[in-house]
Order: sequence, then C-alpha cells, then structure tokens
Amino acid sequence: MPFSVRLTFVRHGETEWSLSGQHTSTSEIPLTPHGQEQARALRPRIAATGFSRVLSSPRLRARETCELSGAAYIPEIEPDAAEWNYGEYEGRRTVDIRAERPGWSLFRDGCPGGDSPADIQARVDRLIARVRTMEGDVALFSHGHFGVVLAARWIGLDVAQARRFKLDPACVSLLRFDPSDPDSADIALWNASGGGA
Repeated sequence: MPFSVRLTFVRHGETEWSLSGQHTSTSEIPLTPHGQEQARALRPRIAATGFSRVLSSPRLRARETCELSGAAYIPEIEPDAAEWNYGEYEGRRTVDIRAERPGWSLFRDGCPGGDSPADIQARVDRLIARVRTMEGDVALFSHGHFGVVLAARWIGLDVAQARRFKLDPACVSLLRFDPSDPDSADIALWNASGGGA
C-alpha cells in the first residue's frame, strides 16, 4: 500500500533534566554535549530522506536537535508540538510526585496548573489533522511525552494507552497514513537509534 503521508518523528537529544528524569515542558534546558552528539548522529538517517516539510516544537532543545541533525536550518515552528505542560510538576521527577500523590499517572491525571489528558489530546489531534493533509515526507522534532501521545492517537488509541510507548533521547520513529484509506494509519518504525540508515 502506498503511503502519501510519512511523518518522521524525532525526540530531542539528551538534556540535564532528561538525564535526571525531571519533567521538562516550558523550561529552556539546552542539550548536553552528549545530547549534541546524539543529534549529530541523526545526520545519516535524516539525510537519507528528502523532507517536504520540517516542523519543530518551539522549545530550544527540539530546535537545536533539528539544526544539528541537518534537517533544516530554520524549521517551521509548530506550537502544538510543544511538550506536555507539566504545570506545578515542572522540574520534578515522577518518583517525587508519587511520594506526595501515590498512584499518580501523567496519562490519567495530568498536571495541576498544566495540561490535562484532554488538553494534550486536543493539541495532538489538531496536529495530526494538519499533518495528514500534507504531502510526502514530513519531519517533526519534539518531545518524549508529546511523542508517545502522538503515536497513540495516530493509530486511534486513547491518551491513557500512551504510557505503553517509550521514547529515548534522539530517537527516530516513522508514522504513516494513506488518505484514501482511513484505516491505514500505522507505526512503521519506533524508537530507533539515530545512527541507523
């Protein structure tokens, strides 16, 4: 089956907070030197695809990963691709949140002062609707929790199911869709290391 829409999703490279497990949404945490190397290691995979559009979250770490990967000098900034807004949980680790709020789940409970599951679903669904009207190969540089919700919604799952997906820093995933067949949405590649062909 030919897929006329192919979305290459790239999670940004390592930051100090991704390394420590701190939730990072609006804080502008730059890539670590290792994160920069991870982004450069994406070049062979990114160069192998001629993208018709390159989109990026507004956050520095996503834009820096995009630039270092060689995808585009200036990507189109996509506000809906920003990370889940963690509100009062910004900069905190899941283990610390659960010490105060046992059983807390981001995908079920959301964040006080930030995004609820319904909020992130609305953003992701808007972005999916726009991407599915685009032609050819599209690249999207974004974030871990945003990316797993994107994958779940791409194939018709609810936000709670996103907890079953994991994304490493500077990984690449491929989502496909054929507009002539509404049931065609699939995940052709998931959480691949950046250096592969």
